[in-house]
Amino acid sequence: MQRHPVLIPLSQEHQRLLFVCRYLKNDAAAYEGFPLETDAKLAYIVKVFQEVMVPHIQKEEYLFEVCMGRHAEIDLLIRELTLEHQQISRMYSALTENTDMIAAMDVLARSLEAHIRKEERVLFEKIQAELPDILDNIKWS
Repeated sequence: MQRHPVLIPLSQEHQRLLFVCRYLKNDAAAYEGFPLETDAKLAYIVKVFQEVMVPHIQKEEYLFEVCMGRHAEIDLLIRELTLEHQQISRMYSALTENTDMIAAMDVLARSLEAHIRKEERVLFEKIQAELPDILDNIKWS
């Protein structure tokens, strides 16, 4: 299904975040211009979380708010995804406290990737099918 225009910016941000996931995994391949040292990876994820993830989650929370209470299956997905947002934020916040930062980044990357896939493949598809009128009335500022 083609993405509804209001969801395209979220999907584009998801693409950037999926790259971050690949980069943070233990078995990450070398990417030109992206060092594999742990401190460099940490600096990169801090930058991405501040510049992309925080505003992205705010947009998604708005989307969740306007869609909530209109379809039982969507409500269940939104509750699951909201909990995942909280878990991912806690994982990110705990990165520097972890004794094995490489493993912690890997867990964060895999959790974020699964979360994004669920939003893209399940939630967005369901919202487009069941609540197109809600999407038509969203205006990102």
